[in-house]
Amino acid sequence: MSNSVTIQDIYQLFQASQAEADRRWAELDRYLAKLAEDSKRRTEELAAELAEDRKRRAAELDRRFAELAAEADRRAAEAEKRLAKAEAIAANTNKAVSALTSRWGQFVENLVEPAAVRIFQERGITVTQTLRRLEMKRAGIEMEIDILGIDGDVAVAIEVKPRLSKTDVDYFLEKLAHFKEAFPRYSDVKLNAAVAGIEIDEGVDRYAYRQGLFVIQQSGEVVEIVNDQNFRPKVW
Repeated sequence: MSNSVTIQDIYQLFQASQAEADRRWAELDRYLAKLAEDSKRRTEELAAELAEDRKRRAAELDRRFAELAAEADRRAAEAEKRLAKAEAIAANTNKAVSALTSRWGQFVENLVEPAAVRIFQERGITVTQTLRRLEMKRAGIEMEIDILGIDGDVAVAIEVKPRLSKTDVDYFLEKLAHFKEAFPRYSDVKLNAAVAGIEIDEGVDRYAYRQGLFVIQQSGEVVEIVNDQNFRPKVW
């Protein structure tokens, strides 16, 4: 005898199926909710880790920058100290060189002055006395003549250098052009001029000769005029 399936049976089966479907949907909702929660938690953890890493990297960069800035400051300070030391050495060297040049110049003047009267009288220029370091500072005019040999209306201005260069000769010629303006008491003298040097740059003696200047140079333990007898000095 077979069992018959009734509508009640079918309805009960439908209800059971619906209940199972609801249960599975509920499980799926819980799973998705958990998955969303885990994803949110992981995202927050990653964000926190990233923020911490950025913070750590920023701190490292700040520390490194501070180290580099400190190193740059140290090197700058060291460079300033070295520069100040170099400037001090240069200043002392310049002072020493200036003092040595001044003493050397005085030595040459001491060599030339005692011989000036003799060597110019031998050339027919009758100076009888010499003046050292003739200076004038007035009304915008500044001039210094190392040695001036003079007697009455005759005078010889002498520029003395340890080492005579063309620049020295040109500068002296400029001074000679304004000599009588600077020293009006000698405005009526017949002025000749000479350059003197222990060492003379190549060709400078000939250049001075062509400008009408006597050239005085050391010869042994004395100084002499080296211009030949055909030389005719310029008169200022």
